[in-house]
Amino acid sequence: MEAIIGRARLVVATCIAVVLAAGIWGAGVLSDLSLGGYSDPGSEAAQVDDTVDAEFGRSAPDIAIVYTPRDGRSIDDIRGVVEANLAEIDASLLVRAPLTYWNVPPAFAEGLTSFDRRSVAAVLTFTGDEDTRVKSYRDIKDARMLDGIDVEFGGFSAVADAYNTQARADLVRAEIITFPILMVLLLLIFGGVTAAAVPLCIGGLSILASLAVMRVLTTFTEVSIFATNIATLVSLGMAVDYSLFVLTRFREELRRGATTEDAVRRTMATAGRTVAFSGLLLVCGFIGMLIFPQAMVRSLGFGGMAAVGAAAFVSLTALPATLMLLGHRINSLSWRKGAIDRGDERAERFWGSVASRVMRRPILVAVAILAFLALLSAPIFGLTLGDLDHKGLPHDAPARVATDKLFTDFPLANSGVTVMVQSAEGGSPDPLAVQEVANEVARQNGIAAAAPAGEAEDFAVVRAILSSPDRTEGALAAVDSIREITPPDGTVIGVGGPTALSQDGIAAIYNTIPWMFAIMIAATFVVTTAAFRSIVLSIKAIVMAMVSLAATFGVLTLIFDDGHGAGVLGINPGPVQATMSILILAVVFGLSTDYEIFLLSRIVEAHDRGASTREAVRIGAARTGRVVTAAALLLITVTAAFSLSELSMMRLLGIGVIVGLILDATVVRMLLVPALVALMGEANWWLHPSASRPEPNRVLSDKDSAHAG
Repeated sequence: MEAIIGRARLVVATCIAVVLAAGIWGAGVLSDLSLGGYSDPGSEAAQVDDTVDAEFGRSAPDIAIVYTPRDGRSIDDIRGVVEANLAEIDASLLVRAPLTYWNVPPAFAEGLTSFDRRSVAAVLTFTGDEDTRVKSYRDIKDARMLDGIDVEFGGFSAVADAYNTQARADLVRAEIITFPILMVLLLLIFGGVTAAAVPLCIGGLSILASLAVMRVLTTFTEVSIFATNIATLVSLGMAVDYSLFVLTRFREELRRGATTEDAVRRTMATAGRTVAFSGLLLVCGFIGMLIFPQAMVRSLGFGGMAAVGAAAFVSLTALPATLMLLGHRINSLSWRKGAIDRGDERAERFWGSVASRVMRRPILVAVAILAFLALLSAPIFGLTLGDLDHKGLPHDAPARVATDKLFTDFPLANSGVTVMVQSAEGGSPDPLAVQEVANEVARQNGIAAAAPAGEAEDFAVVRAILSSPDRTEGALAAVDSIREITPPDGTVIGVGGPTALSQDGIAAIYNTIPWMFAIMIAATFVVTTAAFRSIVLSIKAIVMAMVSLAATFGVLTLIFDDGHGAGVLGINPGPVQATMSILILAVVFGLSTDYEIFLLSRIVEAHDRGASTREAVRIGAARTGRVVTAAALLLITVTAAFSLSELSMMRLLGIGVIVGLILDATVVRMLLVPALVALMGEANWWLHPSASRPEPNRVLSDKDSAHAG
């Protein structure tokens, strides 16, 4: 810190130059980001698909192109122009030549024409992994447009590309909307232009730094394009929050008569320490995402960690150096002399009185709030997780319209199910056993037809056609029934295909979430114990975070899964998107412990200076009430831009974080926590250094209170 204070100009100049250069280089990350990563590569379905594809080539289509002539021609009249256009596609991108209504056997041709025979479909299967296949679709789609023919693209690659395109548009819109609104709010909070501008500058530098970190990560691992949205959301939000906390403490020190140098030292020894621990706590929230098998989930964790690290780094280097240069000028350009100090004093009186009233009846307050949160949490027991599908796109999105058309107008428009039959003793399975499996699969509800489709050295394949579109409820039920089949003696079966792959991915998430919680809780316990030097306060912080999480997901289940209010929000009720649910878990858990450390660090500080437990709570609440609620308001503003997204998954993220912030920063943090700390009394300080001294019986004077704060 002495190096920053003594060389403030050099530190600011160096930080700006390095971050700007890193940000310019990091902006190139957009071309390196993955468009796939949704599946679990270690699942049964993935292993079946990989084994069968290696032997026979991929069979599951990535894209279905629907052609509808609009100039009076019939579907047979457009055959020549369509086939000529499809022949222009680079053959190296495809597993096989496109399958069309005109070049497949008559038995299958009916599945590639609409019921009214006004439209036909061509099916394309790309080579490469999921990311490569989506990018191949992007490369070929524009050249497929034909005069006089409506050309529509459906299928998983088209849907995934639509998500990615909309995500980029959401990011641009969020940045355009967020910065002006944040500036207005910061002006109201700080009462001056200079103080309001500093957090936005720190936020901008944090965004650039996070992009550079993500570009480094792309050299080691697959990083989803959605990570840029998360990095922007988290880095901007946390940089503004950290700046708010540090600036508020710095102005407190100046008001007490400290010199600029001493104010910076005291601020960074207290608020700076808290910011460092806060960054570690948020990383603890994201680190649990790294154990999921899906590359997209892991990359969102990487994006969040990069953003938090960038925000903390800039806030602990460039920010204190800037404060050193500004000194008392941090309060310049205010619209009314003394307005800043009067606003801070009013906020301290208000939140101090709230804490005092809460501690008069701590049992009543705690019971009432816990009952309220339990009521909000109740719907969580009906929560179901779902995968990415076309219904999460806007109603008028071309990929959604085309995919809906495939499902409603084209019979058997699905990839179906791949059943791999193996001998338990090795070698090729008995053909009679393979046929028996095919017959049993065909008898299951939701299966239109099933038949043997090839034999390799040590396995055979049965292909099944679903009577419902891929990944829908009917298709999932059919896959479940196939998996429950008892195979003939001496054989084992495995199930693959897009629907089974989606089902296995959701199962992997359910199985991994407990481990995610274990990692988050263990890491958070270590960090909060180091921060508070109290085991009881650490455990309480974790419990409060879990309470906030339960209430948040109860509300999300009520809206997104059960459908209450879904129409107003333009949401299709159904299973909650799994990937974003995991991200919400990490963000809300991290922010809950983050705000806890903001509040409890001031309580611990006051107690260490001689305040009683109740007086320390009053001082802590008074000093941080405005900061915590203002920080939550600013982060809600950042998140709100994403809640306006046309993508259901981004809307889920936005609304989930907003609900979590509102509940945590008000009901939990400023009401429930003071009540519980007051109730526990000296038990709060178990294994804390101050536990060895007697609890003070006096109430601090105003002078003492100011010093303790």
